[in-house]
Order: sequence, then C-alpha cells, then structure tokens
Amino acid sequence: MELLAAAFSAACAVDHDSSTSESDARDSAAGHLPGSESSSTPGNGATPEEFPALADSPTTLTEALQMIHPIPADSWRNLIEQIVGQGRLLYQEYRDKSTLQEIETRRQQDAEIQSSADGSPTSEETPEEDEEEEEEELASPPERKALPHICLLSNPHSRFNLWQDLPEIQSSGVLDILQPEEIKLQEAMFELVTSEASYYKSLNLLVSHFVENERLKKILHPSEAHILFSNVLDVMAVSERFLLELERRMEENIVISDVCDIVYRYAADHFSVYITYVSNQTYQERTYKQLLQEKAAFRELIAQLELDPKCRGLPLSSFLILPFQRITRLKLLVQNILKRVEERSERECTALDAHKELELVVKACNEGVRKMSRTEQMISIQKKMEFKIKSVPIISHSRWLLKQGELQQMSGPKTSRTLRTKKLFREIYLFLFNDLLVICRQIPGDKYQVFDSAPRGLLRVEELEDQGQTLANVFILRLLENADDREATYMLKASSQSEMKRWMTSLAPNRRTKFVSFTSRLLDCPQVQCVHPYVAQQPDELTLELADILNILDKTEDGWIFGERLHDQERGWFPSNMTEEILNPKIRSQNLKECFRVHKMEDPQRSQNKDRRKLGSRNRQ
Repeated sequence: MELLAAAFSAACAVDHDSSTSESDARDSAAGHLPGSESSSTPGNGATPEEFPALADSPTTLTEALQMIHPIPADSWRNLIEQIVGQGRLLYQEYRDKSTLQEIETRRQQDAEIQSSADGSPTSEETPEEDEEEEEEELASPPERKALPHICLLSNPHSRFNLWQDLPEIQSSGVLDILQPEEIKLQEAMFELVTSEASYYKSLNLLVSHFVENERLKKILHPSEAHILFSNVLDVMAVSERFLLELERRMEENIVISDVCDIVYRYAADHFSVYITYVSNQTYQERTYKQLLQEKAAFRELIAQLELDPKCRGLPLSSFLILPFQRITRLKLLVQNILKRVEERSERECTALDAHKELELVVKACNEGVRKMSRTEQMISIQKKMEFKIKSVPIISHSRWLLKQGELQQMSGPKTSRTLRTKKLFREIYLFLFNDLLVICRQIPGDKYQVFDSAPRGLLRVEELEDQGQTLANVFILRLLENADDREATYMLKASSQSEMKRWMTSLAPNRRTKFVSFTSRLLDCPQVQCVHPYVAQQPDELTLELADILNILDKTEDGWIFGERLHDQERGWFPSNMTEEILNPKIRSQNLKECFRVHKMEDPQRSQNKDRRKLGSRNRQ
C-alpha cells in the first residue's frame, strides 16, 4: 500500500515498513529440522526408499491431524504471553528485523549462484554429461553456508523461534511425518498468528500509553483527539477478536489445519474498520503536525511519553501508522501461505479467496486516502491558476494529478540573428492530470498563467535523435487539438535523460516503447530487490519498502529504473541505488511463478467450493 506509507513517512519521517512476508526469510530454517544436519534425516526431504520405516507413515495433512493431539489452552496462553509479554519486541521491530534477514538471505542465494556460475561446465560438454551432473547435484546438494536461525521475535529469552521449535512440536514426532514443504506452510500460518499477537501488543500500547493518557486528554480538544486517533479502539477490538479465533484454531491441533478461512471471513465482514482509519490519514497527518508546531504542551508530553522504555525508542507516529502497515502485511502473509499450499487444493482456494478479500480492503483504503488528498490538491492547484485562454474547470471528482514540473520550451530560431538576440529556451510549467494537460508559465506570487491545454488522449510524443549537447534530452510534444481547436507542437527540453523519459511515459503512456508488458513475464525479466526504503517524491514514482521485488521494465543511464512491483503490479520510477539486482535466474523464475500463482484468475474449482468453505467455517464455529 505504497500511497499510505508514502504520505505518512514523508510527514513524520519515522517508520519504514517492509513489503514481503517475514516467512520468506525463514524458508531455510523451516525446511531444516531442529537437530538435523544431514539432508537425509527423516522428515527433511527423505524418500521412502531411503528410509523404509517412513514408507507406511502418514504423509498427508489429514492423516497427520488424526495422530496429533491438540495444544492445551494453558500452553497456548504461555506461548502468546511470550510474544506480548514484558520486554518483547514491538511489532515494528519484529517486522523490520525479519525483513532485513530476508534481504540477506536473497543476497546469499545470489552469491551462491554466482559462485556456481564461475565453475559451471563448458559448452563443449555433452547433454548426457550435463544431465548426469544435474542428477548428482540433486542427489547431493552442494554444501551451503549455514543461515542464522531467524528468531520470530529475536529475543534471547524466548524458548522458541519457529513453529517447529515449540516443545509440543518437538515431542510429538510430527516433524518425522510432515514433508519439508508442509513444515514451511505450517511456519507461514504460524507466523500469521504470532505476528497478529505482536501487532495487537503494539496497538494495545498505543491505546493504553497514548490514547488513554489523562494528561493528554486534558491537552487535546475532543475533536483533535478524534482526528488524531480516529477509530483505533475499533481497530484494536477487531484485532483482539481476530486473534482469539486464530488462537482457538491453534488450540485444535498443533498441526494447523488452515487460517485463511478465518482471514477471509474477517476481511469480508470486519476489516472495514481499517478503511475508516486509513481514510482519515490526510487529516491525521495535518493535525499531528499542527499540534507539534502550535501546542508546546502537546509536544513536550509526547516527547516524554516516547522516552518511556515501553516504547523502545519508537515515536508516536510509528504507532499511528500501524493499522496502515498491518492490513497490507496481512495480504502479504496470506500470499506467503498461498505460495506453499498444494496447487488446486481446498487450502489453495481458501487462500485465494482470503487474498482477494484483502486486496479489496487494501484497494478501498487506498481509494479513501486518494479521495481526500486529491480533492485538497485540486483545490490548491485551481487557486494558483490564471487563464490567458478560455478558462478550463480544473476541479472534478474524476480528475487527479499525475505529474507536474518545469521544462524548457525551445523557441525555434529561424535565422542566425534571432539565435543571437533571443533565448533559445524559455521556462514553461506543465500540470498533467489523468485526462488533461495544462501548459503554463510561472508568474510572481506563486501563480501560473495558463496559455494552452489539451485532453490527455490527444497528446503524442516523439524523442529526437541525438543532435549534440544543445538538443540533449529534448523531445517533441504534439497536441492534436489544443485550446484553440488547432494542432500545436512544442519542442521541450528536460533536465536529464530520466526526467525526459518520465515525462514522455506520463504524457503518452500508450506510445510504442521498449517497456516490458505484463505477459512478457513468461520471459526472464531482470529483477531487483529493495535494500533501502524510498518514499515517492512525484506521482509517477513508486514508494519502495524493504525487500520489495520488482521487474525492471526500463532504466536510464543516470540511475533511474521504471519497474513493476510483483506483489501488487504497481508501476513507477525509483532510484536504482535503492535496490540490488537479483542475478540468480532460478530465483527470478521462482519469483515470477509465485506472482502468477498469487494473481491467478478465477477458475471453476474456486467457484464450486466457495459455498462449501463458508458452510465449513460456520460449522466449525
């Protein structure tokens, strides 16, 4: 949800969220059973031929569930207490540490591939030899550098790290029954539950430490408190009920049957509280900044409350943004489960339904923010415009700003004399909306004089061939029908190659380009992962969060990339130095495969099973 994170991060400059599931970074640990170093250890990918004793062992989830006993309620309560107890990491810390570990895991995988490539067989070897070597590699995987065991909450006093580290799991024998992929799936579902507990802990701290602080209540007018904290009490109440249902599911059996049916129900029936909270973001940001600037008592009290050890050095703004972050996090956690369930299974259908409902909630959240911020922005722009031509109504409920900025207009001298006596370029200012281009000149008083306009659908752009330094980064903009109902041509110069490409892409997005389309993901598209968070500065830019994976669709020589984020297909420009390229073609291929699976189209099996899943959820209650 880049829009949500971008606006608040820009206003408060505090917290950075990550955008992929923390469970991805724990795959190697999830597939590696505790106390087992050899790949042939039972329960860690061993085949029945290697271990005959396993040949008759139950390997399906159903059979495993019949053998394993439920977790006692006391044991589960102790587990949750470890997560939310005194001194544990807050949700913000937990998320960021896990994401950094995920980035490091990808780096190590890429490094291993590069090492393998350096010693790869030559092209002179026969296909038969290649196949033999590949079989040997599968039978005896190369020794890998051991990855650190990633602690769920990274606390030295915790008695568990992962689902497989729970004492009940260790003593049950289930790790000798389930295959590595099922163990990874268990870890992904376990994380959704435990991360919700950590999130609830942070929400509870926001309410008890800030919202219900008596001194703060006296400083804030009720209307200010309402705008600042919105319906956070409703959000916390939903999180509490959601967590209790997840806990009950965990108590049914130490091997988790599913959690996505619960996610689906809550996303469809209860998560509208997130839409209300997030839609208030524009007013929340403005109120928070005004209070800090105008109320010294508020500023001093907040600084004092933030110093409390319970806040672990985190500012109030990082707590206010929690619901923004969690609703997108839930979607990514469900994506992570979806990647691990068996294809065309009941659990895949349930995960797809849960993911679809969460996407609707996230979309509604984004639309709520956009609606309020865009209206204010359009009013502000309209006030700054003075029309030299026939006035164009700027404010419209269906119009929003795509890009604005200054360019140089080439005067086009016809003789050497005019070249000497006239400026070759002069400044103009463009406001590009989703359906309209307005061309202005900036005038004193922070005003803009409009001298031309055209519908966006009637714009055409053309890049000039390299004609020396004077015409570097120059492109042609044609208005097929301008404000005077005539065709007009402008020769425009941008400040850099990236700025020129960005303007051309925004002005005429359907022009023929070398950009890679969505369907071309079947090919090996270059990819990067985000290693430094980036907040978009322009509407055509993309806010990046740690561990985001993006396809490279285009890039410029001066360090900008036009990319598409895999988990939500959002496109935009970002600086290349915020990312690292993923060199491993196998990892790139796997990323694309997972992306296709998560965003697969509706199929008949999902429609047929949907009512049955709903009935099953009601019966379970």
